[in-house]
Amino acid sequence: MGKQKKTKKFATMKRMISLKDARLKDKDKSKKEVRKKEDPSEMKEKEVPKYPSCLFFQYNTQLGPPYHILVDTNFINFSIKAKLDVVQSMMDCLYAKCIPCITDCVLAELEKLGMKYRVALRIAKDPRFERLPCAHKGTYADDCLVQRVTQHKCYIVATVDKDLKRRIRKIPGVPIMYISNHKYNIERMPDDYGAPRY
Repeated sequence: MGKQKKTKKFATMKRMISLKDARLKDKDKSKKEVRKKEDPSEMKEKEVPKYPSCLFFQYNTQLGPPYHILVDTNFINFSIKAKLDVVQSMMDCLYAKCIPCITDCVLAELEKLGMKYRVALRIAKDPRFERLPCAHKGTYADDCLVQRVTQHKCYIVATVDKDLKRRIRKIPGVPIMYISNHKYNIERMPDDYGAPRY
């Protein structure tokens, strides 16, 4: 004779101890929170992020030649695919001296990619590139670039990554450099940035 099949009980709950049970001690019993009534005449405090002093509305006064450009990992890879010299193409785009800056985590990401991206790594180790040390843990470059740009608004960010672009667009006064039609283009950069100051 076979085993009798039991039907599975659905929506069964575990048995819980009642709040009025004698075994519960006073400290275990949950106390009802007493909420204070809000006074409409009381002043409300609100935490607002400090507006950077370098910005005149959307115009970033810290940006000017020589431009410091933070380079992302994929920007170098796409530059190689498009057969573009990084420094020369940046100068052609901005008509001024450009100093490409590369962070430790971007370099670490390129090293992680292995032998396939050794040309990109060799370009990143070029002496014309300025090395920026990172103090954070891990090698995730996107967070590092966003944090650095939020703190210091003297950089242009060079990236092809859509998510990173979306995050940087939310930060006022930070232009984005990207690749299209086999040349570098700049996004959100007013006309009077390159103009001489009298």
